Amino acid sequence: MSVAILEGFEKSRLKSLLDHFGDIEDPREPWRVAHPLPEVLFLVVCGTICDCEDYDLIADWGAAHLDFLRRYLPYHHGVPGGRWLTILMNRIDPALFSECFTAWVRETWPDKPDFIAIDGKTSRRSHDRSIGRAPLHLVSAFATTQRLVLGQEAVCDKSNETTAIPVLLERLAANDGLKGALVSIDAIATNATIATAVRDAGADYLLAVKANQPTLRRDIERYFNDAPDETLDNSHDLDKGHGRIEERSVTVSRETDWLSGDRRFPGELRLPGATTIIRVSSRAELKDRCRFETRYYISSATLSAERAAHAVRGHWLVENALHWTLDVVFKDDQSRLRKGHGAHNMAIVRHFAINLVRAMKDNRAIKRRRKVAGWDADYLASILGHLTR
Repeated sequence: MSVAILEGFEKSRLKSLLDHFGDIEDPREPWRVAHPLPEVLFLVVCGTICDCEDYDLIADWGAAHLDFLRRYLPYHHGVPGGRWLTILMNRIDPALFSECFTAWVRETWPDKPDFIAIDGKTSRRSHDRSIGRAPLHLVSAFATTQRLVLGQEAVCDKSNETTAIPVLLERLAANDGLKGALVSIDAIATNATIATAVRDAGADYLLAVKANQPTLRRDIERYFNDAPDETLDNSHDLDKGHGRIEERSVTVSRETDWLSGDRRFPGELRLPGATTIIRVSSRAELKDRCRFETRYYISSATLSAERAAHAVRGHWLVENALHWTLDVVFKDDQSRLRKGHGAHNMAIVRHFAINLVRAMKDNRAIKRRRKVAGWDADYLASILGHLTR
């Protein structure tokens, strides 16, 4: 991988992208390669940025914009057709592609994230009933402050997110990539194995406590009901919009010695380094009713009520800023890629695209940026990221 820095310039997002594409192993025999793998991947990423939703559209876009593509790579034999694109993308090792993605993000956006939300999403139409394959379920790590996808890991068939999350954490933790971050995960990850993996990476965890941990939830609930006010820190905020008024109250306590006492009983959950417990109470006024909800969390970080409120609200950006955008803008749930590694690799391509499109500094929504990129080659070039001072 090239790490050269051109005189007076930082390495561009585009150069970094092409360098990392060049590191991915090509599964084809070299003498049969007419379209090198970096050319294929660059075409697919550009086509995805430009609002192309399948390989046929990407191939058509590439044929119409061959002069643009040749600014960066030779494309001696033009671009492959949609059928060949499908075959090639089905054969790429998604594990290597995921490693390429994470390495590219780390090089292109070197600032370490402070808040990271990890959550899973299913690509609804990626199932293959003919061979009994379930839809692709991908666990993604999202830097909520930067609104940046950091990495992803697929959940194996007949398994769940608890097997994929440690693998993703290990990849992200390389070279101290998670050091100092606060990692939030939903209740499925509230177990000692994942909490330990987060701590071993030099990060802190923020884990939801729900019905899957009934004893711990009851204990935390009872604690907040009985705790003296002077041991608690509180934060309140009011949110208006989208036809509702929501009032939230966040209460934290850093008295957690009772969580690591000498008691023992079958099935007891013991999380390493638990430092803060959190209660979030919300009251939402809708047009026809009021809705009340109380949620509980546990963290290894020493959090104030204000910082806990920020972290808890930030976790839901993985749903609103990532999953919603993938479904509504990138049509992820409508994709019918079902053979080989096609669905998995295309999901990673969408993550490449969403990071690049979101990095643009203009007033257009992501949907408009994609449309304009398809019409204006110079705008697409700016999304890809030329060298700038």
